[in-house]
Amino acid sequence: MHSKKTVLAAAFAAAAALTLSACGSGGDSADNSVADVSSSAGSKPATVLDQPFTKPDLVLTDTHGEKYDLREKTKGKPTLIYFGYTNCPDVCPLTMSNIAIAKRALPKAEQDELQVVFVTTDPERDTPASLGSWLKAQDPDFTGLTGDFPTIQAGARQIGIGIDPPKKEKDGTVVSMHGAQVIAFSPKTDKGYVLYSEDTTAEDYTEDLPELVKGETP
Repeated sequence: MHSKKTVLAAAFAAAAALTLSACGSGGDSADNSVADVSSSAGSKPATVLDQPFTKPDLVLTDTHGEKYDLREKTKGKPTLIYFGYTNCPDVCPLTMSNIAIAKRALPKAEQDELQVVFVTTDPERDTPASLGSWLKAQDPDFTGLTGDFPTIQAGARQIGIGIDPPKKEKDGTVVSMHGAQVIAFSPKTDKGYVLYSEDTTAEDYTEDLPELVKGETP
């Protein structure tokens, strides 16, 4: 098993709010996730929180255009939550791909139980239809959510994820600055007790998912 560093959720929240990743914005981006906070201690990509996060109180729109109450829909189920956007050329698709690969290694019953929720940080461009098309290429069972930016930003802050409104660069590209952490919520408590940095590999997720599905600490 990986050796993982335990940190206070409150400390993580403060750090994450200040360290955003600019997906695909080049070498000058602030590409620092919370992993950098603990990397000096030699920690692995996954970090176990000793004060878990409460699941965000978020009601958004899914890829079918239907209202989706995050707490209600994922209650009692192992859940991974990630905030990102579909036009990101690097971190976001890689993260979702790594999770998809790891999910396929689970037994079918556990695959069905696992909830993977992708919340867009670029709702103006990520419509339900475009978000659904993008996620289908990753895993058709992944849940995609969109809505108004202030609601999304407030929900992200509830679990220490900082996101900024998308902005247009000088070359015309639109960049969304967002924390690149995946947070795992226990089916036993509905609390977010493990977080993963953008450096987490498919192998890392493959090793940890069997325990996360059971609500155990990996």
